Amino acid sequence: MKTVKEPIVTLVGAGPGSSDLITVRGLKALKAADVVLYDALIDEDLLLQIDDSIPKIYVGKRCSKHSFTQDDINMLIVENAFKFGHVVRLKGGDPFVFGRAHEEIDYVESFGIPVTVVPGVSSAIAVPSSQGIPMTRRGVSSSFWVMTATKRDGSFSEDLKHASQSSATMVILMGVRKLKEISSEVNKYRGYLTPMAVIQNGTMQNESCKVGTLGSINSDVLDIDLSKPGIIVIGDVVAEHPSFFEEEVQRVLHSGM
Repeated sequence: MKTVKEPIVTLVGAGPGSSDLITVRGLKALKAADVVLYDALIDEDLLLQIDDSIPKIYVGKRCSKHSFTQDDINMLIVENAFKFGHVVRLKGGDPFVFGRAHEEIDYVESFGIPVTVVPGVSSAIAVPSSQGIPMTRRGVSSSFWVMTATKRDGSFSEDLKHASQSSATMVILMGVRKLKEISSEVNKYRGYLTPMAVIQNGTMQNESCKVGTLGSINSDVLDIDLSKPGIIVIGDVVAEHPSFFEEEVQRVLHSGM
């Protein structure tokens, strides 16, 4: 006779990309799962840490390629909790940074299923750090804003305007597809020489980082794969990137030829 396990759910932040950046607590929860529902951008090496007998269900959402709606995911979490027992909902970065964690928690708890959250390393901070770009630096930037570029209707968030009018470091998630529009919008409030970086595949072996300025990024946009997600960093701290000044010198030399 098959033993019916008590349904429980753990939301685990997988970290910014590389499989070894998950927390110790997160990895323990993952290895204790009876079923795993995982997002897009989860390192496949992390899934290899799970026993082969454990079901692994992909529920990733990508721009124009949504495999499941959020409502679908909510229902799948509950269905699998009652079917298998311990569901680990594996989410990229940290569950509470644009991860819709509260929507999932509210739905799951409405069925009387207990939910535990294991925080993750947020890509908003970790990915720039992996490139040597700090969020704050004494005498350069005393604060930072983390935001998405656009609202649900596709229009720019008011936060983009407010952050642009400040001296804070700006970290923009889910905005690569509108890179030119974002740089033009921010340029209304910050000078065209303001340093800017676009980082893709952060913390992975194929990580790429393009550094430039608000004025030069439009000429570099053809070298950036706009179909892939990434993180945009705007502010004087980007000048801390090891290749920033070298890149700028090369642009000036080429523009004069």
